[in-house]
Amino acid sequence: MKILIIQNKMIGDVLTSSILFKAIKDENPQAELHYLINSHTFAVVENNPYIDHFIFFTKEAGSSKKELFKLAKVIRRKKFDVVIDVYSKLSSNLITLFSGAKTKISYHKHYTSFLYHHHVKRKKRATTNSGLAIENRLQLLAPLGIYKTSSKPEIFLSEEEIETSKYFLEKHQIRLNQPLYMVSVLGSGMNKTYPFEYMAEVIDCAVEQTNGQILFNYIPNQKAEAKILYDLCKPETQKHIAFDVFGKDLRDFLAITYHCNALIGNEGGAINMAKALHVRTFAIFSPWIDTATWGTFEDANHVNVHLKDFKPELYSNKAEKSMKKNALQLYKAFKPRFFIEKLKTFIN
Repeated sequence: MKILIIQNKMIGDVLTSSILFKAIKDENPQAELHYLINSHTFAVVENNPYIDHFIFFTKEAGSSKKELFKLAKVIRRKKFDVVIDVYSKLSSNLITLFSGAKTKISYHKHYTSFLYHHHVKRKKRATTNSGLAIENRLQLLAPLGIYKTSSKPEIFLSEEEIETSKYFLEKHQIRLNQPLYMVSVLGSGMNKTYPFEYMAEVIDCAVEQTNGQILFNYIPNQKAEAKILYDLCKPETQKHIAFDVFGKDLRDFLAITYHCNALIGNEGGAINMAKALHVRTFAIFSPWIDTATWGTFEDANHVNVHLKDFKPELYSNKAEKSMKKNALQLYKAFKPRFFIEKLKTFIN
């Protein structure tokens, strides 16, 4: 079989959907598997041995119908037997429609069901600790006769990348025989970013408990925001923060995170990447993000905290997503004192 899997946009989504490739290869080792993704997400699936070819969804295809149809024609010429549309938005609907594939699979939506041969209904409750983001994706393989309920995303670093990042850290006086924590200081937007004054308390606690070293996950154009958080930390804590030690690109970040004892901070792509590197995580969820979907593999090594667990009355039986517009106000109610003991237990 020649199979195309479509997963545009976010890094965490691209990484999570990569589980489908191993599941298919385990059952059909000779299958030729292609992945359609945005180019900026490639770093999290680079070197993945289960993916044979990549097709990149460009900015031009995202903004121009002409370029989108050009991409659709390229895909049609590849003559795929199967298209699995995980993204399931207008652009991927059109690509799937024109693909010519004999088997088209996606999630059930009443207004696009006519485009697909198989439309899978999303589960509302997880049956494993994998979380709904994993379980619902694996359901997309059922039409191919592949039935799995759990699978862990994995990021594949080369030995050279691991050794180079080790040298980089040691050159910057990071002691790898001492506790080292990566902090995800910024979410993908302010409605996914724990208030800085609260995050400073979290970092203070980590240092007080372990006397450990702290790295910040940010990119150069976020330096001013990261500095605000740095300045809010206690003077003693600041001595433990290697503020200027960070990777120049996403692949460097992954290699540096590989050497950390844990990643602590805002739930999002960085948390998912740490899990895929087998690094422990402590995720602070935005008040509007659903833990049932993205709180994957929760156990003693992967801890999630959410406002709903401490202040359920604020939700009044509403779905988390409906609270998105009130995220900043809800964050103010999400005091560090609610989960600081849980953080101490995790760190210990």
